[in-house]
Amino acid sequence: MRLKLVPSDTNWNFFRFASITFGASVVAMVASIVLFFVMGLNYGIDFRGGTTIRTESTQAVDVGAYRAALSALDLGDVAISQVFDPSFGPERNVAQVRIQAQDAEESITPETINTVEAALKAVDPSITFPSVESVGPKVSAELVRTAILAVALSLVAVLFYIWLRFEWQFSLGAVVALVHDVTLTIGVFALLQIRFDLAIIAALLTIVGYSLNDTVVVFDRVRENLRKYKKMELRDLLNLSINDTLSRTVMTSVTTLLALIALFVLGGDVIRGFVFAMIWGIVVGTYSSVFVASNILLFLGVKRDWSKDQDGGAGTQFAKADG
Repeated sequence: MRLKLVPSDTNWNFFRFASITFGASVVAMVASIVLFFVMGLNYGIDFRGGTTIRTESTQAVDVGAYRAALSALDLGDVAISQVFDPSFGPERNVAQVRIQAQDAEESITPETINTVEAALKAVDPSITFPSVESVGPKVSAELVRTAILAVALSLVAVLFYIWLRFEWQFSLGAVVALVHDVTLTIGVFALLQIRFDLAIIAALLTIVGYSLNDTVVVFDRVRENLRKYKKMELRDLLNLSINDTLSRTVMTSVTTLLALIALFVLGGDVIRGFVFAMIWGIVVGTYSSVFVASNILLFLGVKRDWSKDQDGGAGTQFAKADG
């Protein structure tokens, strides 16, 4: 007996409130942009600069104890991570403590470093501090530019891929959906002031891939149905295609969310921001595949007879490249 979260014969009208759902997406995107410029993001050490202290000890690293010892020092954003390396023996336990720049300075003062080391020695007397490094404002600014470039290039690559595989209307619908997902994710991070660091950039790129996969599944079914139902109204055909893939979409999203929720609850503070971004991204990515990308496709229209190749049609010469 197979588990079914959605009946096989669903016939829901996803365009019944198209003006409301699409309008809500536009409002949410505008609100996210306003939040970004008004409240800003709570940038982590990767983007604000700070100091990294490397520790070594013969005892096992206790990240929770380290964090508790440093929380009383009121140093702002402090990130602690254990360093794993196959070459390390059991007597060599390494961690990195990253502390944000204090009072717009490039690095924390020697007095503050001494205070941090004393607090950690109180937790583990065998601890040593082999290196102390600072990340200045110039390096942080370069990381910001690189992160923006990475997200922008991923969207351009998606635009090109969908254009080759389908048509430009599909491509534009997919990219609008991806911009929607990324914008809303940045907006919720600005609203909640969750720490925004390089791990969140990785989450954004993962969200782009997940949302694209979801959108392509729907678009594949749309293309199949365009060949099969040549006289059906485009609105009805899109509804049919979304209903056909709804069971797969819901099952994939729910099973992925179950794993992510477990990580969010049990994974600790270190990965909580990353996992939250993934959870939010899957929710808005699933929504945008149905209510944003398909609405764009309905608005732009699409070639109806896919049984014949149209010479000179941009984006259609590779339509059957995927077999």
